Amino acid sequence: MRKLCPNIDRDDGLETVLEVPVPEEMFTSMGSNLQVRLENMLTWMKAQTSDKWSQPGVAGRINELRFLLYLVGSPLIPLQVQLGHSVHKPVKDNSIQASTAKYIVQQYIAATGGQQALNAVHSMCVTGQVKITASEFHQADARINVKSTEEMGGYVLWQKDPDLWCLELIVSGCKVVCGSNGKLSWRHSSNQQTPISKGPPRPLRRFLQGLDPRSTANLFIDATCIGEKIISNEDCFILKLETSPAIREAQSGPNYEIIHHTIWGYFSQRSGLLIQFEDSRLLMMKTKDDNDVFWETRTESVMDDYKYVDGINIAHCGKTSVTVFRYGEQSANHKRLMQEKWKIEDVDFNVWGLSKDHFLPPSDLQKT
Repeated sequence: MRKLCPNIDRDDGLETVLEVPVPEEMFTSMGSNLQVRLENMLTWMKAQTSDKWSQPGVAGRINELRFLLYLVGSPLIPLQVQLGHSVHKPVKDNSIQASTAKYIVQQYIAATGGQQALNAVHSMCVTGQVKITASEFHQADARINVKSTEEMGGYVLWQKDPDLWCLELIVSGCKVVCGSNGKLSWRHSSNQQTPISKGPPRPLRRFLQGLDPRSTANLFIDATCIGEKIISNEDCFILKLETSPAIREAQSGPNYEIIHHTIWGYFSQRSGLLIQFEDSRLLMMKTKDDNDVFWETRTESVMDDYKYVDGINIAHCGKTSVTVFRYGEQSANHKRLMQEKWKIEDVDFNVWGLSKDHFLPPSDLQKT
């Protein structure tokens, strides 16, 4: 990952620290030699806030990239995860399925470092890289193959207890920034003219892909065990969690309604670790002519390369597949497949000096 950009105006000038590190492959694709690459990177960084992105040809590509980053790179989970320092609930008066799930979660806590190690973490900083591919929309019964070209990028993720976090994600020249200040969550692109989206505080889905064991344990502590399945040659327990009607209503907006959102976790019977994380959401978009459009999103993340960092066992790479179904229109139903390969480059826990001021939303939201 490239974290510094040399000063191309002055040989003796200080190097510029990139806000978001970029993969070497992304930097290499910017030109034929080092000088051209540096000049293109400088132009690309200056263009983030210019009128260049409003040009029709460029705007179409940016809208496509933003769609991918919102849906694949920075999706949120509808449940607000409580990050108390004790992940424990009594099994008394629970069903067998719920009691089994709580036992599986306790095994997961032990496999990721233990309660004491997880409780010692109060903040983190993560840098990583992503590669995203996507298909076009196809007929619902057609076989889908993703494009061969990859959109490459990098991200920086900051988190602080209890529910403060901020993600900066750059892929192929499009930057998305999203976060939570404990009272609301927000998301916007530096290349867009549309309003900033906001809502109640919610966790970033990326936390639950083997990165934040305590958030994962808190999420599944209220789940039920619905059976077993073999995932990546591992015998796994399946934990299932349904989003309540009250939460779905709170997450819905004036122009859309969340019909359902279901979450599954696949925990290895051998290691106790989370091997796969899935969720499925059905959204109804309301139209003026009552010809409502339904969007169903199914997301599956497979985690790999678990390694200990300061006593915490986290997944350092994996792959996420997203299938989007669009139906309810007068035209034929359509579906689309997107994939993200992600890799964590660096993780630091208990970052010194982080405060609430580091997680403030954009100024436009602070005025509202």
